[in-house]
Amino acid sequence: MAEPDDVLHLIDDAGASPEASSARKWKIAVIDDDAAVHEGTRFALSDFSLNGATLEILSAYSAAEGRVLMRDNPDVAAVLLDVIMETDVAGLELVEYIRNEIRNETVRIILRTGQPGQAPERSVIVQYDINDYKAKTELTADKLFTSLTAALRSYQQLERMVQTRRGLEIIIDAASTLYDFKSMQRLAEGVLTQLASLLNVDCAGILVLRDDGPDGNEFSVLAGSGCYSRFIGTTSSSALDPDLRRMVEAAFQRRKNEFADCRSVLYLRTGSGREVVVLLQAERQLSDTDRALVEIFSSRLSIAFDNVILYRQLHEANTQLEDRVAQRTRALMQANRRLSAQWLRLQRANGFKNEILGTVAHDLKNPLGVILGRTEMLTELISAGSPRENVTAQVEHIRDATKRLTSMVDQLISDAMADAFDITIRREPVDVGALVTEVTESNLPSAINKQQKISVSAPPNIVTMCDADRIREAIDNLVSNAIKYSSIGGEIKVAVTREEKDTLIRIADDGAGLSPEDLGRLFGRFQRLSAKPTAGESSTGLGLSIVKRIIDMHGGHVTAESAGPGRGSTFTVTLPVTEPS
Repeated sequence: MAEPDDVLHLIDDAGASPEASSARKWKIAVIDDDAAVHEGTRFALSDFSLNGATLEILSAYSAAEGRVLMRDNPDVAAVLLDVIMETDVAGLELVEYIRNEIRNETVRIILRTGQPGQAPERSVIVQYDINDYKAKTELTADKLFTSLTAALRSYQQLERMVQTRRGLEIIIDAASTLYDFKSMQRLAEGVLTQLASLLNVDCAGILVLRDDGPDGNEFSVLAGSGCYSRFIGTTSSSALDPDLRRMVEAAFQRRKNEFADCRSVLYLRTGSGREVVVLLQAERQLSDTDRALVEIFSSRLSIAFDNVILYRQLHEANTQLEDRVAQRTRALMQANRRLSAQWLRLQRANGFKNEILGTVAHDLKNPLGVILGRTEMLTELISAGSPRENVTAQVEHIRDATKRLTSMVDQLISDAMADAFDITIRREPVDVGALVTEVTESNLPSAINKQQKISVSAPPNIVTMCDADRIREAIDNLVSNAIKYSSIGGEIKVAVTREEKDTLIRIADDGAGLSPEDLGRLFGRFQRLSAKPTAGESSTGLGLSIVKRIIDMHGGHVTAESAGPGRGSTFTVTLPVTEPS
């Protein structure tokens, strides 16, 4: 590959070898008003050959005809021009026309005059942009051959420089364009377009990318033009024509640029390790100058491809970052909803507590005072040996006060439970596995404080129609109970599975377990269980009753299993996948 410091070296090397000029003739123009001069020039140069190319001689017999000839033939390499034709300075005026009006700077002009005294050689050379000045009398066949050869070589060098300048300008312009591409395919299409422009010739091309380095056999066709356009998008080498596949595979093996006849192969390796092969089929054989320019152009392509790769990696990283921010935002919103639900639970519990305390402080105090007073009176009557009727009357007063007290307590509890069970649900598709994982992780610090192990088995995309906040509240209750009532160093397992049309959530612990009596009254309101403490101890409050209420409203059910006290327990929540009909 050509590095920046090698640019001039490549161009110089291109000039060291003759161009492939055998495919064309050298065009020269003879502009003179003397027909004999034309005939003599054609005879003297009849056997002229340079680099395998002969001459094509164009004739004009006046300066006016010369203007038309030069305007219509911009590829004329040399002009044998007479000075005196229509006027004494007609030839000199034609020189000005060629150089300044049609701006032909490459054609070599050999001025010939039959009267050198009228146009002094020194002043003409200085004032006009000509390349040689000869008197017709001194311009023998040999001297004409020598002058013309020198002129054609000079023209050849200038033409090569013009082509090189044009090519370098294209490369410089292409650099900024290629570096702007953000898509690998668009970049590949741009490379083929720029190469065709650089060579100034119609050509078919194909650009092949191999991602997996020299050990890989598969590659993808990113761009194609001409007869190769039908392979665009091909991702398997077997889809290419056998001859084309062999050429591409050979290029990956040789790993270098090659030029043969009308076909050119470019190879480059990017900084990221990817390999690119460009195959060009031109209408003509490339000159050394063309090849040097192509080498320079290809040396810049690896940067362009790496630029696209880096842009794609940056775009992917940005997308991943946005996804992570979105996931984190959803997690924070879910945590906020969970805290809101817990706050509501605390509010209900606090309201219930305040109501009970207020009742105890006011409404329940009076019946208790009656009971206490009557009890003291009953004690005195019994001590004094009062008649049975008096004792019975006091007992009746105590019984009535107790009934009133019991009725008030039942009413308060009923009102508190009604408030606690004022639950509504809003169904939506919920990834239950992700929700259960989130709830378990939020309870992990509590388990760590008790040196407990807590594991979660929750496959993704177990989607169920449910109220995310309510299910979170129920699962949080069960998981926190398992942690709270399991022993230090215990193990808790949480699992989510899909069975037929149901989603099952299991929370198992190896704690104190449940007795058969406990299992029978587990989800009753304010039922105290026999085992102390057990995983079921939490059911002596509103917790499991609220859990049951939430699951029931979803059309599911919750159950508990235990092998007995001291052998752990398992709570299973069953939710239908879709809304019940």
